Amino acid sequence: MRNIRAGEISAAVRKLCIEANRELPVGLEKLVRESTGLESDPMGKAILGDLTANLDAAREMAVPICQDTGMAVVFAEVGQEVHIEGGFEEAVNEGVRQGYVEGLLRCSVVADPLRRGNTGDNTPAVLHTRLVPGDKLKLTVAPKGFGSENMSRLQMLTPAAGPEDIIGFVVDAVRQAGANPCPPVVLGVGIGGDFELCAYLAKKALCRDVDVRNPDPFYAQLEAEMLRRVNETGVGPQGFGGDVTALCVNIEAFPTHIAGLPVAVNVGCHVTRHKNVVL
Repeated sequence: MRNIRAGEISAAVRKLCIEANRELPVGLEKLVRESTGLESDPMGKAILGDLTANLDAAREMAVPICQDTGMAVVFAEVGQEVHIEGGFEEAVNEGVRQGYVEGLLRCSVVADPLRRGNTGDNTPAVLHTRLVPGDKLKLTVAPKGFGSENMSRLQMLTPAAGPEDIIGFVVDAVRQAGANPCPPVVLGVGIGGDFELCAYLAKKALCRDVDVRNPDPFYAQLEAEMLRRVNETGVGPQGFGGDVTALCVNIEAFPTHIAGLPVAVNVGCHVTRHKNVVL
């Protein structure tokens, strides 16, 4: 049994919150920079140039890439041979509090969905915990802005639906979203499971590096086809029209019930952030 103190977890989450908001994952930044050369529309090309300049400015000045520093989503893979000294959820939220307050990140979480009232420190985080073999603790912090989150959709398709129906659902979601999620977007698509699991899969898909395809060739091909079809919508950078509406599509699938086919699309903007560490 290996001990990990709650304070170590808080310190790690604090650092991840700040770093994730200041620098994109390497693969995604590469796609943003390369997209300028793929865009034929003059305005779209100019916008992509501005987005690239914004990435440079955030790094040079050590400020967030986007003013919406998101709701903190934390994925924790806890080794079965790990003993956490102290409260785990409390430690995660303390790390978020420190990261957002001391890192001067915008605090956007309200204490109640209807009565509102800002919590003042961006807590609580959305925490997903999974037990895994081993004596390590992997933490992934994915700050999620709501300009893109609000454009996400879930649909319970029938078992008779096929790949073309799923592609149509995803493409329609992007078309209806238009400029709202600050395209070019990154799309996480969850297929299977049940109502809540397919949404979880879609969010988890956004944390997969954009240069890593689904290991199943069938779904890897579906990712490529979805990306192609989404970019044919012509929504373009920031919704002004063009060739580059999406940078990447990541699909995660899971077994489902014979009577259903749940599908969720979690929309991420061009600032689809995530950072991880293993303790």
